[in-house]
Amino acid sequence: MIKAIVFDLDGTLLNTLDDLHASVNYTMEKFGCPTLEKNQVRALLGNGIRYMIHGALPENRRDETDEILPVFKAYYDEHKDDNTAPYDGVIEMLKLVRKAGYKTAIVSNKYDQAVQQLKDGLFGGYIDFALGQVDGIANKPAPDGVWLALEKLGVEREEAVYVGDSEVDLLTAKNSCLRCIACSWGFRDREDLIGHGATEIIDNPVELLEVL
Repeated sequence: MIKAIVFDLDGTLLNTLDDLHASVNYTMEKFGCPTLEKNQVRALLGNGIRYMIHGALPENRRDETDEILPVFKAYYDEHKDDNTAPYDGVIEMLKLVRKAGYKTAIVSNKYDQAVQQLKDGLFGGYIDFALGQVDGIANKPAPDGVWLALEKLGVEREEAVYVGDSEVDLLTAKNSCLRCIACSWGFRDREDLIGHGATEIIDNPVELLEVL
């Protein structure tokens, strides 16, 4: 019996694309690099901010990633919720999940400070545990963060499902030995998800309750 739901954050619960796009382009301009279209930033999401900045930089500047990253992070810290909001239906879904008695967690490759602040500011008491990128815990698609979340929730792997929007999430669920429910409203299209092996896909957050 399913007792818990582990969610990805960006592209699953929150539409963070506008603020990430603006922050990437601020950083590129600051260092004299070409700016990116929104769809280019979208394609870089899912593996954390270092991967994103590394991919956003021109190839001949990528050795500067670790120097440039703090500038992005400082700007994003100030602007991470300018336009970020839950996708339509997410809050309703979380209310129904809570009413149905499921435990909830977020496991994200976004750095932990931002995860905690966004969770507290936008989801109130609907999330029982949240974990972002922290030293000592391998990023997704490694299973470490998911397994820690399940430990904190007090549930076994067969009692949980994983919900995410990208190929990173599909692989995370596989590595974590969890059933995966993919969502089509995020940073990857339905065709992309199917191409990466998704077998269960929902098109609206409230549909999650129907498939559990």
